[in-house]
Amino acid sequence: MKQPLRIEGKKHRDARGNLKYNNNFDASKVKRVYTISNTIENPTRGWQGHKIESRWFSCIKGSFKVSLIAIDDWDTPSEVLPKKEFHLSSETLDVLYTPPGYASRLEMLELDSILLAMGDYALGAADDEYKYDLEYFN
Repeated sequence: MKQPLRIEGKKHRDARGNLKYNNNFDASKVKRVYTISNTIENPTRGWQGHKIESRWFSCIKGSFKVSLIAIDDWDTPSEVLPKKEFHLSSETLDVLYTPPGYASRLEMLELDSILLAMGDYALGAADDEYKYDLEYFN
């Protein structure tokens, strides 16, 4: 199984202002793009997984904690699977690659944070969405 991968972004500042970039991220597989912004009443969403879809996440405002779990059984996954945690911040344009086979939990760490999400399947192109209760793996 492929592993999640943080693709590090960079930033540059000069007299003209700031530039954030990620020249190592290959967006050629991306078919759809959307943003996620959680509410203060519900700062965390998840768990949601995909058997066949890859996703990429990048924080464009504020910061998020992204927790990932490799699912062992899509119908009744083990409740004690190991978690991988990644912190994404708008300070750099890091991109987190999430391969097929993982479920994610997205926690807003700052008020009004925005997470950019990208997927390699068009909306409705695959029946590939698995949702679990927020506390299922805790």
